[in-house]
Amino acid sequence: MTAGQDRKALIAAYKERKTAAGIYAVRCPASGQVWVGRAPNLDTVENRLRFSLRTGNHPNRALQAAWSAQGGDGFSVEPLERLDDDEPAYARGRKLKDRLAHWRARLDAPAV
Repeated sequence: MTAGQDRKALIAAYKERKTAAGIYAVRCPASGQVWVGRAPNLDTVENRLRFSLRTGNHPNRALQAAWSAQGGDGFSVEPLERLDDDEPAYARGRKLKDRLAHWRARLDAPAV
């Protein structure tokens, strides 16, 4: 296999990968605070969150303030629920919204 074929195979594999959409929680044990969010890809949400919080650009001001006060090391991001991969994209968005409402009520937590 040539380098060009390897590259094409890697690109094809990347495009065909399955992503796990779902609901996640951001916890700060020091303050006892919890935030709940939804993501189209649970595998990448923690990196995205930590980047926006580190740079001070997260849209949730309460979460950003807690991060700034406590420091990022004490925070954890944990998946709460993964959605079925077989659902069509149009149904997945609605289900994410419904499940986010469920988990926010259950944990009495604001949205991320």
